[in-house]
Amino acid sequence: MAPKRKQNVEQPLTTRAVRSSTRIANKPVLADPEPPKPKRVKKANSEPVSADPEPEKRVNKENSVPISADPKSPKANRGKKAIPEVKAGSKVVVVEHCTQCRQFKIRAVKVKEELEKGVPGLEVRVNPEKPRRGCFEIRVDGENGEKFISLLDMKRPFGPMKALDMDEVISGIIEKIK
Repeated sequence: MAPKRKQNVEQPLTTRAVRSSTRIANKPVLADPEPPKPKRVKKANSEPVSADPEPEKRVNKENSVPISADPKSPKANRGKKAIPEVKAGSKVVVVEHCTQCRQFKIRAVKVKEELEKGVPGLEVRVNPEKPRRGCFEIRVDGENGEKFISLLDMKRPFGPMKALDMDEVISGIIEKIK
């Protein structure tokens, strides 16, 4: 015979210990929260009015740099990378590699490191512009720049690039530059 059921007696609720409960328990309680900021109000002629006395020159709280509404400000050029200017007399070598495969990047970084070690004062840029697909090219930057290696429109498995002996190529480039 089955045991009798116990009567429903109100039991206190048990609290489960979960990861979020420890975070909630350790969270500091703010005594006086900040008052809400005033919202923008539109006038009848539909021009936005802000709470700032000078909307043209606000200050960035993180860096305390004035933010201007000028279109030539640094914020206007967010997507564009600034290419550093070249010093007179120094050569710039560009290594352009496709971003399709990791093998391109490995070789490009190796070329950059070895050229900077081998030729003091040489500047090596890796992909200063958007690279072409299936491309691995090492050249001197400029109008009549000399091309050391130019492998274009390679298809997988990138046989011409993998067949290169990179140490030999790098030493050849260093000799031509010097």
